[in-house]
Amino acid sequence: MTYEFLQQYWWFLVSLLGALLVFLMFVQGANALIFKLGKTEEECRLVVNSTGRKWEFTFTTLVTFGGAFFASFPLFYSTSFGGAYWLWMIILFSFVLQAVSYEFQNKLGNIFGPLVFQSFLVINGIVGPLLLGGAVATFFEGSNFIVEKDGFLSAGVISHWANASCGLDALLCVWVLVLGLAVACLAQTLGALYIINNVNDETIRSRARQSLVRSLAAFLLLFLTYLWHVVTKDGYAVAADGTIVMEPYKYLNNLLALWPVTVLLLVGVVLYLYGTVRTILSKAFICGIWSSGIGVVLVVLSLLLVVGYNNTAYYPSTADLQSSLTLANSCSSEFTLKTMFYVSFLVPFVLAYIFYAWYAIDKKKLDKEEIKTDHAY
Repeated sequence: MTYEFLQQYWWFLVSLLGALLVFLMFVQGANALIFKLGKTEEECRLVVNSTGRKWEFTFTTLVTFGGAFFASFPLFYSTSFGGAYWLWMIILFSFVLQAVSYEFQNKLGNIFGPLVFQSFLVINGIVGPLLLGGAVATFFEGSNFIVEKDGFLSAGVISHWANASCGLDALLCVWVLVLGLAVACLAQTLGALYIINNVNDETIRSRARQSLVRSLAAFLLLFLTYLWHVVTKDGYAVAADGTIVMEPYKYLNNLLALWPVTVLLLVGVVLYLYGTVRTILSKAFICGIWSSGIGVVLVVLSLLLVVGYNNTAYYPSTADLQSSLTLANSCSSEFTLKTMFYVSFLVPFVLAYIFYAWYAIDKKKLDKEEIKTDHAY
């Protein structure tokens, strides 16, 4: 169990958490469609109560993803979460809006009315996936930061943003916006698939299938455009002496060198398209969220592995090329990674609990009778 193995092991776990987070953003995707799927107050409440059963899974995974990054690759955590301050604060604030909206929209004394809080859910449903997708795009496009490890002794700061935008400058990159919009559309396809599976109402299911067609078309256009851009662009490679150099077709070379990862990517694409297209074509098929969801996890996992493995700088710096972060120069100590390696054996038990809780919650499909109970949102 070498230091290099531990670095790659923890990058795999962080990538897996990131992939699960993208899948669980079906909550945000469905919330973005509240007023498209629900035309009456009762129908809107059906959609809100459906996602309200699962929003904690998404939020918990987001926090776990950040915690895993902090423990295994602390320099990334301090550089991105500390430097790109406003970008991450907007993301977190949108999730705070989500939590508040679920709990207070139908409470006694709500002077704003349910519509205001449902609008907040729509905002989170659009802003959350858009900015998280943009943050992932910076793994390929780079960010404007500088790392000065010697500065920790004098100023107590290792890395800092090279301008005063605190991460908002990433949104000026067209390709960051393209992937951000792609993830937002992807979340909406997953949200529609989830509602079709979870809500026992044929009117809402029919509207969700119509929305699914539009979201799928937009996602494929944006994602395939960005994927072509990635495989044809120069990438950030780590030379034998540890310096960062630009390599033509770096990410295409990674896909060719890491052929098992490429197989995972292709299998994920097929599963996603199978679940989505079959749901569109067959009114009797309502389980598309599962095959499509597994496909999304495999695709996102593959892309994150491509950006970190095979001597690649996973968080490039556009301000100073040699400040780019790699698995080797940004990870925790060998002792820390080894200790957490054993702790990670608990992950399957946590996943088993999530699956059990999900099964218990979804034993009965949501209908209009259930939203009349006391525990409804």
